[in-house]
Amino acid sequence: MAGATAALAISKQCEKYKIAVVEAFTPSSNVHPSFDDRSIALAHQSVTYLSELGLFRADWAFSQPIKQVHVSDRGHFGKTNIHHTDHQCDALGYVVEVNPYGAFLHHQLNEAGITLLCPATVSDVEQQAEQVVITLDNAQRLSAKLLVIADGAKSPTRQILNIEFNHTAYEQGALIANIKVQGGHQGQAFERFTEQGPMALLPMSDDRYSLVWCMNNEKLAHYQKLDAAQFITQLQADFGYRAGVFTQVGARATYPLVLGRVDKIVKHRTVVIGNAAHAIHPIAGQGFNLGLRDIQALVKQLKCTESGLLGDYVFTRAYEQAREKDINTVMTLTDSLVRLFSNSSRLMAFGRSCGLFATALVDNLKAPLAKQLMGHVSKGNN
Repeated sequence: MAGATAALAISKQCEKYKIAVVEAFTPSSNVHPSFDDRSIALAHQSVTYLSELGLFRADWAFSQPIKQVHVSDRGHFGKTNIHHTDHQCDALGYVVEVNPYGAFLHHQLNEAGITLLCPATVSDVEQQAEQVVITLDNAQRLSAKLLVIADGAKSPTRQILNIEFNHTAYEQGALIANIKVQGGHQGQAFERFTEQGPMALLPMSDDRYSLVWCMNNEKLAHYQKLDAAQFITQLQADFGYRAGVFTQVGARATYPLVLGRVDKIVKHRTVVIGNAAHAIHPIAGQGFNLGLRDIQALVKQLKCTESGLLGDYVFTRAYEQAREKDINTVMTLTDSLVRLFSNSSRLMAFGRSCGLFATALVDNLKAPLAKQLMGHVSKGNN
């Protein structure tokens, strides 16, 4: 998704460049929507940017607005609510289902006249003084002034170029599933900190929630083995009834959680974006939004660069400097939240409760949290 979005953004905003996309998988637009379709959260700033490019519409059947976010610490008195009307916007963000959105982006690549090499993978990269030469798995060769690596957290292209990815594993994994709720969700999202670990519920179409539940690996294995009825009962007991009565759970999947980033997001005539560049905890739903801001910074740099200077040291260095502050801020914030809310100390719990309680009472304290959730960053980051 990051690669397709980057290509489309460049195509729409920098018409002087010729673009090729190498994509390993062909999404199918004929697949019937599934109860288990995965989703991503788009922050308000991301929605604004994608809408301007014609890459998002609020009336899609597979998108759902987030009208309110409720943050609480189970077993303690602190809680806070962030409502879209407090920030003069229609929604704090949107939840978008990945399969239909991916198919939409794939269709847009064809419509935009971008060279789409799919299915294909990169088997070799040769960095020359004035260009990068890429060899595909079918032996086809391409040359470019700039290579954008956007092939995910386990990026094989990044590995070909020996770009180090430094990461630290959390003592947690994430369980994800879609949950049906009785009576509908009314556009409410929840961030709840429990004894097992933080959990998020994001509103989806058809009165479903997208659940992301973080917990230690032992609990993760246990919860994955429960049958559907047992899991619903356990989820209800751990989460409570703030979101309503859970009635159905779909397929469950788990994945390990890490904090990681490349040692440098640029190399000779190469930039790394999205999950290929940084991996963060899902506690604040910032992963894809951080990648979109990579794209915005890249496009901005492309727009102010003469074609002959594309991909040179000045170009890549400027991109690196533009992204450094934002990436550091988001990674530090999410890591701090994980460590703060994963601490069982009574003193820490009291401090968390006081903080959430104060945030609920004082608008000036709530504003920075809301801005982070909405994807707004300080000037100078892009």
